[in-house]
Parts: sequence; structure tokens; C-alpha cells
Amino acid sequence: MGEVQKGFFSVLQKLKGTTEQELRIVLLGLDNAGKTTLLKQLSSEDVNTITPTQGFNIKSLTSHGMKLNVWDIGGQRKIRPFWKKYLEKTDLLIYVIDSTDKKRFEETGLELSELIDEENLKGVPVLIFANKQDLSTASPASEIAEGLNLHTLRDRAWQIQACSAFSGEGVQDGMNWISNNIVNRKKAD
Repeated sequence: MGEVQKGFFSVLQKLKGTTEQELRIVLLGLDNAGKTTLLKQLSSEDVNTITPTQGFNIKSLTSHGMKLNVWDIGGQRKIRPFWKKYLEKTDLLIYVIDSTDKKRFEETGLELSELIDEENLKGVPVLIFANKQDLSTASPASEIAEGLNLHTLRDRAWQIQACSAFSGEGVQDGMNWISNNIVNRKKAD
């Protein structure tokens, strides 16, 4: 089992506290942001052969008796209107941004803003992965956070995490943030 996967499962065990529960994670972002690569990295699959997601992928992973349902939904413009149909009972939103695609920062910001306003995501923690940080043209996560006005989010826990879904760098840091923030949210409920 890969280090990222082991770390992911240990974090998720802490989140739920028991081994009989499920965690529903919705993985969204524009097309070519790296959502499927991230999901494959988390499930220790080959990340060298990725094809665009036409519709959605669901990965149900079991580790130590815990079931993880990760919904990877395509980010093409024609699919985005259907995103809201997958948000009910979401425990966590992971939003992936291509840090090298500066021309689409405004578009991704609008999509993220619309998602955050959805009733089914009210108060749901958001982890934003600023992906492709291994490429020289990547904008820093702090610059992306400022451009997206993330500091204005007051109704939920959020984090922007620099990462490379391809190499796995930064992914575990994001998973650690998830553990700390979902555990705190569950205690408050």
C-alpha cells in the first residue's frame, strides 16, 4: 500500500471514529485540473494513463473496515450544471484547481463560488488543492487563495493546499487538514 494511501486511510479513520461508517467526498474542479489523477494517487493506481472523465467515477475504497465513497465528477462545461445533483449528504468537498492555467482562474472561482452557495454544502468543509505545483508555471497557493477571495469564507472551514497529484507531494498535508477539521465539525454537531 502506498504511503499516500496509508496516510489517507489513517486520516479517514480518525474522521469517523468507528470502522463501520462511510464518508462521502465529492471531488470537483474544472476539466484538466487533476481530479482523477488525485483520486488514482489516493487509491495507489497508475497515474501515468489518465483520460478525461466523461460523467463521473465513483471509488469505494475499504480500509480497516471503513468505506470511503469518493465521487469524481467531470469538469467539462456541459457537465457542470449537474454537479449540484451529487452534493446531498456530502461530508467534504475537495475542489481541485490547475495552478498553471491562469486564464481560467476567474472561471474556476465562479464555479467554486456557486458551489459554496449551494444549500446542500452549507457549512461543509472545503479543501482546495492547488494542483500541478511541480510545474514551473504554477501560481503559488497563496496567490490563488487571494484571487479567489477565500478569506471571505466565514461559514465553513476551508484550506488551500499546494500539491502535485501526479507525484503525491502535498496530498498528505491536505488529508491531515481534513482529519482535523471534519473531526472538529462532527464534535460541534
